[in-house]
Order: sequence, then structure tokens, then C-alpha cells
Amino acid sequence: MADSPVLGDYFVIHARENGVQVIGMTRGQETRFHHAEKLDKNEVMIAQFTEHTSAMKIRGKAVLYTKHGTIRTDAGDEK
Repeated sequence: MADSPVLGDYFVIHARENGVQVIGMTRGQETRFHHAEKLDKNEVMIAQFTEHTSAMKIRGKAVLYTKHGTIRTDAGDEK
């Protein structure tokens, strides 16, 4: 794997509450969960898509920072 090229851009996940789940999903004919992390409030995770990871699912209140902009998972909340 040391010779593998970088396959995706990095992005940052900033947890805004305790228990934010970050779930990595595999590539291939069947999409499956292959990795999960749980973040506490104000923890930050730097992630990247790879040859094994084609999608990520974020569950909980978080802010994602990407080269395409900022995404809030709680953008529709009226709080």
C-alpha cells in the first residue's frame, strides 16, 4: 500500500455534539460498511477517499470542510 497513489482529496469532520458517527463504505459491486469511528464534541477527524472507501456516512451534528465548501449536517434545524 505504500506505493498506492493518493486517490482522493482530504476533508475534515468537526463534531458539534458527542457521539457523531463516521462510517466508511466500500467500493465494488456491493457497498458495505468497513470502518466506523465515533467522535465527541469538538473532536476533528481528517479523512480521505481511497481505493477501498467510496463513500462516508456521517450521523450526528457535524461540520464538514471540503474543497467544495462547508457542509453542516444540522443545516435545517431551527435551533
